Amino acid sequence: MAEAKYFEGIGRRKTATARVRLTPAKETTVVINDKALEAYFQHEALQNTVMAVLKTEDAGIEHYTVSAHVSGGGISAQADAIKLGIARALVKEKAPRRSILKPLGFLMRDQRSVERKKFGLRKARRRPQWSKR
Repeated sequence: MAEAKYFEGIGRRKTATARVRLTPAKETTVVINDKALEAYFQHEALQNTVMAVLKTEDAGIEHYTVSAHVSGGGISAQADAIKLGIARALVKEKAPRRSILKPLGFLMRDQRSVERKKFGLRKARRRPQWSKR
């Protein structure tokens, strides 16, 4: 039996990394770490974050089976990492989609991450309270 052709994209956000595979299908289904989208992300806002790229109009996006393996970070960072991975995989399939997805911000990696703690300080920038006596 021949394997179905898939397109792969990698997305990152903070310390979360997502490997996303898109396989053309008759109906859109999303599986994250062998769980359904609704089981992995209970909050509707996180589900909408993941599905935002697939619901983009004028991009010529059909139905896909989305399979994602994500690790590290929190649930919000994981959702953003999956979103970026889906967008990169869609561009890998058809290059003209780039001109549609890029202005919408789907191909931009958010590089913000936690600043490291410095010695002599309580956190990255928080200094110990100063006492006069």
